[in-house]
Amino acid sequence: MLKGKTSTGFEFAIPKNTLDNYELVEALGDIDTNPLAVTKVVNLLLGEEQKNLLKDHVRNEEGTVTTTALISEIEDIFKTQSEVKK
Repeated sequence: MLKGKTSTGFEFAIPKNTLDNYELVEALGDIDTNPLAVTKVVNLLLGEEQKNLLKDHVRNEEGTVTTTALISEIEDIFKTQSEVKK
């Protein structure tokens, strides 16, 4: 299990085999040409429960989950994991 916390304080736990999922790699590759692929990345990476927790974590005062904030958190999760592996 890979556990960590983003710079904004979102705590996550990702099963190690999740990062070895080819469909996750495909979805990550698709983001450049299809920004909507981020939804698949979030689902594959975090699963339903953590995805909902993340959405609540980044929800702004108006109740909106901005794409910018959510993508920033996902980038931070990958950055955190690469730093842990060093």
